[in-house]
Amino acid sequence: MESTDIHSSRMRPKLHDKQSEPDHRELPIDKVGVRGLRFPIQILDKAHSVQNTIATVGLFVDLPKEFKGTHMSRFVEVLNAHGNMVHVDNIPDILHALQKKLHSDTAHLEMEFPFFLTKKAPASGRESVMDYTARFDAAACGEESDFVLTVRVNVTTLCPCSKAISQYGAHNQRGEVTVAIRSLNTVWIEDLIALVESSASSELYSLLKREDEKAVTERAYDNPVFVEDLVRNVVLKLKAHPDITWYKVEAENFESIHNHNAYACIEKPRARCGG
Repeated sequence: MESTDIHSSRMRPKLHDKQSEPDHRELPIDKVGVRGLRFPIQILDKAHSVQNTIATVGLFVDLPKEFKGTHMSRFVEVLNAHGNMVHVDNIPDILHALQKKLHSDTAHLEMEFPFFLTKKAPASGRESVMDYTARFDAAACGEESDFVLTVRVNVTTLCPCSKAISQYGAHNQRGEVTVAIRSLNTVWIEDLIALVESSASSELYSLLKREDEKAVTERAYDNPVFVEDLVRNVVLKLKAHPDITWYKVEAENFESIHNHNAYACIEKPRARCGG
């Protein structure tokens, strides 16, 4: 038995650790890691129930100038070690684990996933599932941390100018609103979605019967908004929220009578020219 162990140990060559070799180019790397990793997660929603979804994940750390590379497998080890339940409260644990595992001062996490809500059509009351896109961007630098929540919400917008100048009808289109926030306390994804939808001409639904289509069309006609109105409406509601400390709101209308899109953006604080 002893001779077998000795023989097997001789058969296993020592694997060289290239990543730990020194580098002499004197160039530190701000972020290095893995991106595009698909991972099943469970998101805690406002009703404190669990929603199963799939996230596309990125995990990164900084790399000092004296090291040639980092150990990519360790990022996946950290993610798997924390299970598949993700909430804002346990993201700092993942970041600190990355710092410790990879001996780094800073760590970053990006996580984008579809988020689903069950909605009732406005007239028939028929229920259907509507999908949205949510995103977490988090970073830890030493003991300090940063967290940004982003949601992308599709809405309907109806052109006020078209309504004002036309004898009948007005052109409308689907718009996409992207809202990113920092907050003092947890802001639920559902609340941010509702805030955006209430700022547009109308919200969208997966399932509409004839009476619902009539209701949505008439609601949009009664509530026309330019892309400029849309971002301003959203920002006014964000400013009124006591926990939101920073925001960036972008709106893009996929125009139905032009071969280009309409776009508007407001950020707090205002970005410098070119920034």
